[in-house]
Amino acid sequence: MQDTLPPGALTEASPVSERYRHVRATSRALGAPLSDADATVQSMPDASPAKWHLAHTTWFFETMVLKPNFAGYEIFDDSFNFLFNSYYETIGERQPRPRRGMVTRPHLDTVYAYRDHVDGAIERLLEAGASPEVEELVELGCHHEQQHQELLLTDILHLFAQSPLKPAYRDPQPLGVGAEPGEAHFVSFDGGIVEIGHGGRGFAFDSEGPRHKALIEPYRLADRPVTNGEFIAFIEDGGYRDPLLWLSAGWADILANKWDKPFYWQEKDGEYWTMTLRGAQPVDRNAPATHLSYFEADAFATWAGKRLPSEFEWENAAAGLPLDGNFAGSGRLRPKPAEPGAGELRQMFGDVWEWTRSPFSPYPRFKPVEGAVGEYNGKFMCGQFVLRGGSCVTPEGHIRATYRNFFPPDARWQFSGLRLAEDA
Repeated sequence: MQDTLPPGALTEASPVSERYRHVRATSRALGAPLSDADATVQSMPDASPAKWHLAHTTWFFETMVLKPNFAGYEIFDDSFNFLFNSYYETIGERQPRPRRGMVTRPHLDTVYAYRDHVDGAIERLLEAGASPEVEELVELGCHHEQQHQELLLTDILHLFAQSPLKPAYRDPQPLGVGAEPGEAHFVSFDGGIVEIGHGGRGFAFDSEGPRHKALIEPYRLADRPVTNGEFIAFIEDGGYRDPLLWLSAGWADILANKWDKPFYWQEKDGEYWTMTLRGAQPVDRNAPATHLSYFEADAFATWAGKRLPSEFEWENAAAGLPLDGNFAGSGRLRPKPAEPGAGELRQMFGDVWEWTRSPFSPYPRFKPVEGAVGEYNGKFMCGQFVLRGGSCVTPEGHIRATYRNFFPPDARWQFSGLRLAEDA
């Protein structure tokens, strides 16, 4: 997911200090399997080194919370403001994003020392009785760090996929054998004027609001995501060779990049294999298809005689459903097949982010906040499409029915898939 820092509010479920400790410990656990070399290399301009993720999230707390609010705080290293700033024009110059992998120093051990230094100061600030405004900034930083936890995993997967050794981030595990998810069925929803966006209590990013009314027509939504087996049928039917299925920009990517299968897939001994965080594995035909661009999702939907849902249709269907799913905490780190069933929505949360046909644009009355944290999300509301629902590497407690993830339509290295929709 994108590196975005909109304003937030406190989550009432736990004290902010408890949440802070949990989030920071989770990041350290995610970095534990990595060597300094693993954490330094940048595999492409859109990905960042793990060391950068670990340091940038710490830089946020130091820059946004401690410097302006903790008298006497001692900066860990003056050079880190240049090295680990992301997109904050108002805060100063920074290392260009495509060249983050050139930051071979500081060593990973120094980054962890930086984290310890900032953690101690944040804990002292909170123990001293921070204001509600400061607590909100800390809460925002926690959710920002959870975004980077997911990015750290997707970026490490991309890095390891480039290695001729195809190393595993976690030890390989055999896939559990479960029942086939069965044929997809479509659940009907009435049209009308519906309430969209976050309007309740608790944390939300600014792009999730303001809550507003939207008109939707009657529609039907598939009860599960599209599977790898179904996507293989698209491939074998010539889906990547038929320009009539593709948006013009997507077909241009087909020609330029020679796409003929999902990202990370390769054929070996007549079988499809894919790179995962547990190393190279045979493609599970029953699991949701993933690492698909918006263009591939849209082309598949056209081939199937369906379409992608709008983000309003998706949110309307997901409203009120429990936030259960295969998230990062399950340890699986790859999508799993849907449980058998028909007539009710399955896998709306977790497993794969689901592309919608909706561009990432502001809701009515949206206004970015003042100051540095207001530099996001508004300036990214151009050329991106919305994804919903979270994935198998999304942290628990970081997803809502109103959550709007977004990426450009050619992005493939995220855990992105699709769910079909049709007009009623």
